[in-house]
Amino acid sequence: MITVNGKEFPYEEGMTVKRLLELKKYVYPRITVKINGKFIKDEEFDTTLIHDGDDIQCIHLMAGG
Repeated sequence: MITVNGKEFPYEEGMTVKRLLELKKYVYPRITVKINGKFIKDEEFDTTLIHDGDDIQCIHLMAGG
């Protein structure tokens, strides 16, 4: 089990950040991801593995006016 934005979510063996975003249907053009407090670069979403027990924050960046 992992935690995503404060809620439990099932863990998959070999899950990447990109896969998690797909599973959660997070398709925002600007999204920031932190795993256990560490920022993950957009270009690392495909290769960064998520581990069982990780705490993930997905933050959708919005522009205001």
